[in-house]
Amino acid sequence: MSSDAHAHPIRIAGFYDGPFGLSPELLDERLFWMGHLYPCAQGRAGALMFGPGYAWADHRAHRERLWRRPEWPLFTIPLAGGHQLHVVYRAVPDEEGVDCLVHHPDWDRAELLARTDGHFMGPGLSWPDLVAAADNGLPGGTVTDPHARLLLPAFADSATPPEAVDRLAAALHARLGVQSAAPLATAMLEEQGPTGPVRWATTDNGTRSNDGRYSFRNPANDFALPGDGLARVSAALAE
Repeated sequence: MSSDAHAHPIRIAGFYDGPFGLSPELLDERLFWMGHLYPCAQGRAGALMFGPGYAWADHRAHRERLWRRPEWPLFTIPLAGGHQLHVVYRAVPDEEGVDCLVHHPDWDRAELLARTDGHFMGPGLSWPDLVAAADNGLPGGTVTDPHARLLLPAFADSATPPEAVDRLAAALHARLGVQSAAPLATAMLEEQGPTGPVRWATTDNGTRSNDGRYSFRNPANDFALPGDGLARVSAALAE
């Protein structure tokens, strides 16, 4: 982390105090992506991603080093209107996990969209949300590569378009080095990770929600974001 970052520690309102560290070098590590996408590699997708020759010892050693870093890895994707999408490796001892949040400097707190730890909560984004974040080309974040932007946040959507396979396969090829990535992308889109497929709907005022039983964006859940929270998250992630 730079000396300026140490002089001005990163803060995410209403979230843990960190310490957070900008860790762009992790995005170039294949083992990082294997670990990050592990929750999405269920069933056939897992067999295609890891294969019989995968070095699980290397995987575990890399994960242990990741959680022992002096600062929590933080990745930020800029969104329209000054909003930011954060993916944080929460290195709380015995409570390690990955959190996906959306925030704006004017908000009193960031809104938690998804959480991966002992239990998975999410999904945080629909396919249109994800593609909009990946492709907006906005400056000001820490992740510029559209492939990395596509793979970082927690998404699930039963209504992905046909072109989603090629788009996801290109990202898997670029970041994991998967040569024939279309079968893996197809399996991931069919299985939809730990939540399974969820259906999204958009109200007349533009609020997007889903029917996922573990989702903060499902208003039927007791733990869901309140109505104003759902609305402002939808506005932040709008295409």
